[in-house]
Amino acid sequence: MTARHIHISPVGGMAGDMFVAAILDALPDLHGPVLEAAQKVLPTGVQAYLASGTSGGIGVSRFQVTAPAGAAPAKYPDMASRIDTAGIATTTRDIAMALLRRLAEAEATVHRVPLDDVHFHEIADWDTLADLVAAGQILTCLQDASWSLDPLPLGAGRVDTQHGALPVPAPATARLLQGLPVQDDGIAGERVTPTGAAIAAEIWTRATRRPGGVLGPTGYGAGTRELPGMANVLVTQVIAPVATGRDAVCVMEFDIDDMTGEEIAVAAQQLRATPGVIDLTTAQRNGKKERIVTAFRLLVRTDQEDAVATACFDQSATLGLRMRRETRLVLSRSSGLVGDVRVKRATRPGGAVTGKAEADDLRAGKTLALRRAKAREAEA
Repeated sequence: MTARHIHISPVGGMAGDMFVAAILDALPDLHGPVLEAAQKVLPTGVQAYLASGTSGGIGVSRFQVTAPAGAAPAKYPDMASRIDTAGIATTTRDIAMALLRRLAEAEATVHRVPLDDVHFHEIADWDTLADLVAAGQILTCLQDASWSLDPLPLGAGRVDTQHGALPVPAPATARLLQGLPVQDDGIAGERVTPTGAAIAAEIWTRATRRPGGVLGPTGYGAGTRELPGMANVLVTQVIAPVATGRDAVCVMEFDIDDMTGEEIAVAAQQLRATPGVIDLTTAQRNGKKERIVTAFRLLVRTDQEDAVATACFDQSATLGLRMRRETRLVLSRSSGLVGDVRVKRATRPGGAVTGKAEADDLRAGKTLALRRAKAREAEA
């Protein structure tokens, strides 16, 4: 069965803390491992936590770090060493280190300096280290998931940096966004931070087309800015796949033209009860000499073909069987009681769940209208 799918929609933009908050908002079971990992990279007295709030009238989560106890490392080798020695799980560490290296390589390219000489300015804080490690833990916990990403908003205008006013997106962010889908939604300002761009670039390496399925929880991670006319949120949608089973079945067919209607009814009843028979249908056809024939068609489990074939010869007058193997796809299904009616439910490829009431449980209805009303009530 395919693992769940995570779709990222950067409505307000994308920053490291927005990504972490949106995932944790949708998947509370990740709170423990993600916050624990983030805490390990922080010094004593600095706390990572998830806060609740609103943005544009929508309930959101925010991933935050308490006031720093001191200056965070600002050089790439020092930040890398902090992650490397934090005591976090190997996979989490490797992903966090890869995200930091993306940031450093972009800065090194923009400023044309060696990688080890990169000095971060705007992202040289404990928040960035917490965001990177938390993102690494999330991607570790969801390593079996597939991902998709909506276009990122480019923003517009200028942003103040240590190098003066620069166009949005800032040079290092623009470098990180190369090859990613972007859009101009008409709202200015810095919409994607360098850390957000690094995480987006990592997700893009794993990205697929958003699949159909069953929509699960949706999470909203908010930034700190207020945007005109919209919530400043990054939205995550968790999509569960439609489970389909694939197996092989044997199809058996034969025609009867010399049995009475009563005999055919009994034969069909006996064959339906034969172990290994999944389904049986009959149909009326015209055979040789324009005789009316009854065509039998059975779906049979492949490990019981011989026993069912023997039963066909025993229960009918046929002299021969046609047999072939076919592949079958079966939707995920479940059964349950609604009142006193058994209902079988199936999940369709588009995510819709349909129900079918057991006809035998509707017999108490005195009219067709009553039976149909009871079926609709049970299937709802």
